[in-house]
Amino acid sequence: MMRLLVPAVVVSLLAACAAPPPEGPVALRILAINDFHGNLKPSAGGIRIPDPADPSKRIVVPAGGSEHLATAVQGLRAGHRNTIFVAAGDLIGASPLLSALFHDEPTVESLSMMGLAASAVGNHEFDEGWQELLRMQAGGCHPKDGCRGPQPYRGAGFQYLAASTIDTATGRTILPAYILREFDGIPVAFIGLTLKGTPGIVTPAGVAGLDFRDEAETVNALVPELRAKGVEAIVVLIHEGGMATGGHNECPAISGAIVEIVGRLDRAVDLVVSGHTHQAYNCVIDGRLVTSADKYGTVVSAIDVTLDRRSRDVTMARADNVIVRTAEFAKDPAQTKLIAAYETLAAPLEGRVVGRIAAPLSREVNGAGESVLGNIIADAQLAATQAAVEGGAELAFMNPGGVRADLVSKSGGPVTYGDLFTVQPFSNALVTMSLTGAQIVSLLEQQWLNQPRPRILHVARGFSYAWDAARPEGSRVVPGSVRIGGQPVDPVRRYRVTVNEFLASGGDGFAVLREGQQRVFGRFDVDALEAWVAAHSPLAAGPLDRIRRLN
Repeated sequence: MMRLLVPAVVVSLLAACAAPPPEGPVALRILAINDFHGNLKPSAGGIRIPDPADPSKRIVVPAGGSEHLATAVQGLRAGHRNTIFVAAGDLIGASPLLSALFHDEPTVESLSMMGLAASAVGNHEFDEGWQELLRMQAGGCHPKDGCRGPQPYRGAGFQYLAASTIDTATGRTILPAYILREFDGIPVAFIGLTLKGTPGIVTPAGVAGLDFRDEAETVNALVPELRAKGVEAIVVLIHEGGMATGGHNECPAISGAIVEIVGRLDRAVDLVVSGHTHQAYNCVIDGRLVTSADKYGTVVSAIDVTLDRRSRDVTMARADNVIVRTAEFAKDPAQTKLIAAYETLAAPLEGRVVGRIAAPLSREVNGAGESVLGNIIADAQLAATQAAVEGGAELAFMNPGGVRADLVSKSGGPVTYGDLFTVQPFSNALVTMSLTGAQIVSLLEQQWLNQPRPRILHVARGFSYAWDAARPEGSRVVPGSVRIGGQPVDPVRRYRVTVNEFLASGGDGFAVLREGQQRVFGRFDVDALEAWVAAHSPLAAGPLDRIRRLN
């Protein structure tokens, strides 16, 4: 009988094929960010953390920006066989000028270059409407402005996820509900969704025809479908969050919507990546890991997960919120090149003439707290939100710290978009909310309460009041002096009030603004100012007669 000689290499390959799958757990590293908001360059505020030398105090650490973030992501991937980079929404919208001038296309390109795989849709992804969000995903030139970038816009290299956002005309989600990824043969689901309250915090026209469903109910309804596909490991990316005190890697006394949502999630959900509140925390809620990575790329959550080969489920998850320190992580050359290309193109757009001024407009305040430029900005914000579809505003307030420079013309009259952005560089969205007359009076009293120095808000036309410097803090507003549209303020009536996003969150100590209801997010503050300048050119100073000071 002839003996068949099989080469040793073939025997070895056959043995390998017949061998059982390797035993032991599978390690997965998930890298996560949230609320990047187009900050291609490090934000001036960095990140505030407890001072290691004195935890009762806080220090500012320079951090963030796409150049440093890209290097951090690359470094945190190194040495890990299985990794994925994900996000919890608001990657775009409310962005600095460099990204906003190009409808946030540079930011999408930047994050795609970093290898982002998926992101939940945040409320700010709807700033220009949901059809524009679909363009951001798929690519193509802007329907009005065309292609302004260095090359035609190709769309996102990552997948936006919108499990709870339904097109009422079709009954389907506007974008996929989840993605599946396999790591050493084990499938992991990443479900993405935005907060149910999105319609109340964006311009209604931007989400017309959409239904935003309950977050936990949406996730729980997907669990049977995922299990039918053999998926046991489930990660939720949600644009909703909480408020926590302590350091960026801690979670003392977390509160807010995320706590209730996680408590209602099916036990099949293993961990949650959250956002929206611009907080950094590392929590365990209802027995599950819940993370958030601050904002503007200042933090990356490095989440290490252990997957069991037999159950195909998560057996362990822990996180480390890594600060993207600009002094520690070098600039990524590819990101630097991208930024430089857009800065070159931005120059003529930044120099676009939007109107004229009759003379320089000063931000310097008088003895009562009014300034020429502050009044103009407040007027612009009121005008931008008066229409019912924009919020139905009746009055507007502007924080003095948000007016960063006088409005001057570099060429003797014409005003450019760059000039306006120098005055208002924060790209704050306008927020219109309902406050009672009593709350408005409380807001005025907070100009002196718990402040390092008085912060007199700029007020729009049609609003006036008097304050008495001789009266004690908490009662300086002269009774009966507050008038709206010439009429005394009614303590119980609800008024529609516009402020910028910073103030709306209680910034500068104006805590009463956190109580505002029926919020509608509108255009950016600088865009409102542009529209006002264009409509009132040549723009001139008006009288300072809205606030009266006694003593």
